[in-house]
Amino acid sequence: MATASTTETPNLVRVNHHNAKTFAAALLTASGVSAKNAEITASGLVQADLRGVESHGILRLPSYLSRVRSGVLDPAAEPELKQITPVVAQIDARNGFGFPAAHLGMDTAIKMAGVYGIGMVSVKHSNHFGMSAWIVKQAVDADMMSLVFTNSSPALPVWGSKEKMMGVSPIACGAPGGKGEGSKPFILDMAPSVAARGKIYKALRRGEKIPTDWALDGEGKQTDDPAKALEGVMLPMGGPKGSALAIMMDVFSGVLSGSAFAGGVTGPYDMSKPGDVGHFFVAIKPDLFMSLDEFRERMDVLYQKAVDSEKMHGVDRIYFPGEIEQLNEEQRLKDGIPYAKAEIDALNAEAEKLGLGKIPLIE
Repeated sequence: MATASTTETPNLVRVNHHNAKTFAAALLTASGVSAKNAEITASGLVQADLRGVESHGILRLPSYLSRVRSGVLDPAAEPELKQITPVVAQIDARNGFGFPAAHLGMDTAIKMAGVYGIGMVSVKHSNHFGMSAWIVKQAVDADMMSLVFTNSSPALPVWGSKEKMMGVSPIACGAPGGKGEGSKPFILDMAPSVAARGKIYKALRRGEKIPTDWALDGEGKQTDDPAKALEGVMLPMGGPKGSALAIMMDVFSGVLSGSAFAGGVTGPYDMSKPGDVGHFFVAIKPDLFMSLDEFRERMDVLYQKAVDSEKMHGVDRIYFPGEIEQLNEEQRLKDGIPYAKAEIDALNAEAEKLGLGKIPLIE
């Protein structure tokens, strides 16, 4: 899953988003990624950082590049598109970065939907594509509704088990928003677990504790230690419901595509073999049954009714799905993206390996 931060660790340094993207793209091109694919990948990562989803931002680069150096991720691979029917296509990512394959997949789905009203794309033999919301936003920016599914490496037990089997695979979807003042698009990006596994890695990097309801340690006990949590399993949200949603992601992304499934996906921090991740994208034209203007008006009504509904005790403001992340983005576009010093040091260490300069900080 990719959810935004609600608090920021003290003693952070800040980086302008343009500099973050330029730095990320430079690391990627120096590692053998084409300029076009480096741009797509860097953009997806920085969008996560802007939205407050640092667990899926440029801090992923050290693990990605370690996989490149280990020979289990092909930086030069170009995704191959095969048209199956007028509204269905499949992409073979050829063990390249997940971002270019995902971008091509949603772009293809959007083009089919523009002609036929709907487009569906399955992606096989891919890798981690970061935060799902950037792909949803790609569709929203084209005035399209969308579904974005992926599977991922084992982290979650099937309900009733203590064995890692299912991935913490995000469920994401979106729709264009209304035209009213302050109205926001609908962008949902959530995991079937209580929290994203990337948040645990982030806590580990920053030396922070985690809530005890996020994960179990290797002995099946609740823990606030991120290192012990990574030795155990993530906890599904809603018990059997979260477990069932994780299985759904594996059906649509892994089983259907021909990629790894049922615990067979390799994670982005595992240097032993290719990821073999599967994705599933759908784009839907929102003016199939009414005009786009009417659809937007109805979305505006939904937004206003949702955020203006009577608040429960202790709640100051009600947010639409994706709205907090959009507010984070507006703030960080002005003030810069915050990172811990240890995280900047890790990124600069990657740059040094490649003979590149350090990431510029906002003084």
